Amino acid sequence: MKFYRSHILIGIDDSSLAAGVKEIEALLRSELQKNNLSDEINILETGTLGLFGTGVSMTVFPEQVTYVNLTAADVPEIVSEHFLKGRPVTRLALKAPLKKHYDYNYKNRIVLANSGKINPEDIKDYLAAGGYEAWEKALLIMQPGEVVDEVKASGLRGRGGAGFPTGLKWSFTAPIKAEQKLFVINADEGEPGTFKDRLIMEGDPHKLLEGIMIGSYAVGATKAYIYIRGEYKLCIHRLEIAIKDAYEYGLLGNNIFDSGFDLDIYIKIGAGAYVCGEETALIESMEGNRGNPRSKPPFPGVQGAWQLPTVVNNVETIANVPAIITNGSEWYKGYGPDGCSGTKVFTIMGDVNLPGLCEVDMGTSLRTIIDEFGGGVKEGHQFKAALVGGAAGVFLPIERLDVNMDYNSLRNYAAVLGSGAILVMDERADIVDMLYSVIRFFRHESCGKCSPCANGNEMLYKLISKIRKGKGAPEDLYNMDKVAEAMFHSSFCALGQSLVMPIRSAIEHFKADFLKRIN
Repeated sequence: MKFYRSHILIGIDDSSLAAGVKEIEALLRSELQKNNLSDEINILETGTLGLFGTGVSMTVFPEQVTYVNLTAADVPEIVSEHFLKGRPVTRLALKAPLKKHYDYNYKNRIVLANSGKINPEDIKDYLAAGGYEAWEKALLIMQPGEVVDEVKASGLRGRGGAGFPTGLKWSFTAPIKAEQKLFVINADEGEPGTFKDRLIMEGDPHKLLEGIMIGSYAVGATKAYIYIRGEYKLCIHRLEIAIKDAYEYGLLGNNIFDSGFDLDIYIKIGAGAYVCGEETALIESMEGNRGNPRSKPPFPGVQGAWQLPTVVNNVETIANVPAIITNGSEWYKGYGPDGCSGTKVFTIMGDVNLPGLCEVDMGTSLRTIIDEFGGGVKEGHQFKAALVGGAAGVFLPIERLDVNMDYNSLRNYAAVLGSGAILVMDERADIVDMLYSVIRFFRHESCGKCSPCANGNEMLYKLISKIRKGKGAPEDLYNMDKVAEAMFHSSFCALGQSLVMPIRSAIEHFKADFLKRIN
């Protein structure tokens, strides 16, 4: 085994690729070779390093120096000063006090335990980190019903927004006698400002595959599909490599581990509609139809894709499963409060010093997430609001900063955990403009299947546009609330039912912003 003096972790994700990370990596390798350092300094490609808006970034171990916003011109200086002379280039490194917030914190990670540590395109890295041990245990030691019971006992709830108990969902499909069942992953992450599933897949695609294998075995599905956004090019590329390697290692295919269980996994690329995040619209799209939601019942678990029993789960949800099978449900319940066990992945954006990705225990307060992982509100400014849960979430004021971020606690404030997106706004933000963006998005994405959603979104768009242009009246706020409430009670699916939350919370907590425009 070869030992190196230092290891360089380079984050390869969609944003760093756009910033030219491949060119900078090639230049770095060339400079190290030129200075006879290739045998001393090891370069490892990995998934996201958890930082947003920092261009090309890399972390050097064991020094734990993180360089951000790198350009080609910086590379020779880093090699000369840091790797030859042992003097990190402080002007290019993440500065204090932000550095204290940038903590890998792997001891509290479950879903992201490997992200930023392993090469996501090398199955050997995943195996070395204990990968596929849970799959072996489930398939060779446990019965399908035992897997379902273990996941049910863990308290794992769906991380796609609804929070429905995962094991309970599986228990509806598992007993059904059918020649074939399907297991489907919803990776169509279309919620504005939400990309935690993308970063999970980019950083650790094998963990998702292992969760799919275990879930498929538990419910008796012999085919699995990953329904993924077409824009997620790097995710698709890495999943294709991971699936190919899994077949080569005998982890997929026919008679896996001589168990008699067969499983094939396919990638299905979505057509780019937000409504396809709803499970029945997703199924319609998978079948090649227009992505409109179906009537329920029958529910997909009984009659889903191609009329077959179909379980649909979110990426983050299934990425929790391998750790539950390896460590047990009691271990998993050690994270988070009663009724909301485990961890949650959040994306922190907006007016914070350190936008990024974090994974914390369920029930961690919003203030802690913003201050400890987001580096606090941008220097010189004050917190005004946070839009939590994505566009279909709620606007929370400063009085709600200490709310615990879990399903049960947020329900007490008519709020939702949603997609895990947290958009922080300081005192410069105008909530009228923010709500206008939300309504405009929903108006654009309404599929038109039902009149309450299609017409309601149009009415809301006209009302918010009128207020935004300074032509509104106080009764417009009342009318917006009533239209949104009518949509909640009569829309066919969650798309039309969701707007009442951002509209009502914006008007309730930030009415002054609206009255200022109206006056």
